Amino acid sequence: MASHRNYAVAPTCRISWIRIAILVLVGLMAGAVLGGCGATAIPPEGTAAAAQPTTEPSSTSLIAEGRQIFRFDTFGDEQVWTDKLRLHEVLEKSVDPTTALKIGLKVDADVLPSGILGKVDLKSPATTIALLKMNAIVGIMATVDANSHIARIGVTCALCHSTVDNSVMPGIGHRQDGWPNRDLNVGAIIALSPALSADKKTVYNSWGPGKYDPRYNLDGKSTPLVLPPVYGLANIKNETYTAEGPISYWNAYVAVTQMGGQGNFSDPRLGIEIKHSPDMVSPKLAALRAYQFSLPSPAPPVGSFDAVVAERGRLLFDQTCATCHVGGSGTDNNNGTLHAPAETGVDGAYAARTANKAYRTTPLRALWQHPPYFHDGSAATLADVVAHYNQVRALGLTGEQQHDLVEYLKSR
Repeated sequence: MASHRNYAVAPTCRISWIRIAILVLVGLMAGAVLGGCGATAIPPEGTAAAAQPTTEPSSTSLIAEGRQIFRFDTFGDEQVWTDKLRLHEVLEKSVDPTTALKIGLKVDADVLPSGILGKVDLKSPATTIALLKMNAIVGIMATVDANSHIARIGVTCALCHSTVDNSVMPGIGHRQDGWPNRDLNVGAIIALSPALSADKKTVYNSWGPGKYDPRYNLDGKSTPLVLPPVYGLANIKNETYTAEGPISYWNAYVAVTQMGGQGNFSDPRLGIEIKHSPDMVSPKLAALRAYQFSLPSPAPPVGSFDAVVAERGRLLFDQTCATCHVGGSGTDNNNGTLHAPAETGVDGAYAARTANKAYRTTPLRALWQHPPYFHDGSAATLADVVAHYNQVRALGLTGEQQHDLVEYLKSR
């Protein structure tokens, strides 16, 4: 079993306290919203057989099993969050519901007894413990003893790659699986650990909401990524910003190397070889992938874009962007293509830490829902994305044409 000195979370589960992301990953995707052109194809390198995708249709029962895994399975990662980071101590003593919501944790309203929020003290850590006993805090699983003390705590894919619809109040509502939790301050949560040194806490606190570095605990460098969505993946081959492998590759990577799950993961390109017995991750990858594949991209809200202007933007998109954002998948990476950072004008520091040293073209899915954009969140709005590529790719778009293109992207 390999050991690492820094522990973090990530998505796809996305996903890190999963990106713990994931799921979120979130979780990870590719280098840019509008990819550069003229790149050479880079064939994917092999990884564990358990991480390979399948095109076979999934059964209803397999999808249901995957939803249970996505929402509630910690893969045995309590050994990190409890035994090493001792975050159960912090939650019990210092994190009341109001604080939890401020750092981006979400509450599933569907498991709350009717009227309970009007009866409890939202500034008491004891209320947080009560919520944990009900499995109401999205992405956190806890074992609470008879004396209302937290004995064990772990995280799931849903921590980074689910949110709620805020139907009760901000941070409390119905689950929205696959949506990146861009409010979640993963680094700040990890930095609460009494087991970390001051210098590591400084790094974790520097990431900010909605970001996570899924390699910091491996190489000691920090170039955090935005937590990605894990919906709309059914036609996508590689769900990482740098396309190291297929969907289940990243699920396994995050579960084992970031969440601290007790499973097997191997990638000689990165010098990673981790084995546990029993393997609590690999047998669950197929069901987890089936659930992720079942999650559609959310449609844009009614009235959120001008349909006439968006149609003009679609014509511009087909002329200027569709070489890389190809077909129904929206990415030329399905054909094995990767892009050097210089092609797209994005920062290459994260790519330099990865196996492929380049970025894939990001699939365009529900762009209205998850700003900021690019792997590092350096584009705050879709207007910023279009302006960036208008300059970098010398597209020569007028201000009106850029506006038309933004309206089209809002419709995706």
